[in-house]
Amino acid sequence: MDHTRGAPNHPQTQGKIERWHQTLKNRILLENYFLPGDLEAQIAAFVERYNHRRYHESLDNLTPADVYFGRGQTVLLQRERIKRKTIEQRRLLHRKAAA
Repeated sequence: MDHTRGAPNHPQTQGKIERWHQTLKNRILLENYFLPGDLEAQIAAFVERYNHRRYHESLDNLTPADVYFGRGQTVLLQRERIKRKTIEQRRLLHRKAAA
């Protein structure tokens, strides 16, 4: 991965991070925080959800953590196995119901 610099505060060159900041800001502004610790905890929870639990469509519905740590193909293969098994079970149930 190469580090490239772009113009600061320029959404066309900083698109991904600007979008991430917008999403974070919109989420944080939904509630009032009376202590700095509350705000820090909410930001930490947002970052954890965004990176470890939220599936991204552009990443084949994987989490960024799965892709970053190299677990993406394993997860996709496991999903494919589950899908095939489910289809097989449905076919058996359909055959039993038809008979």
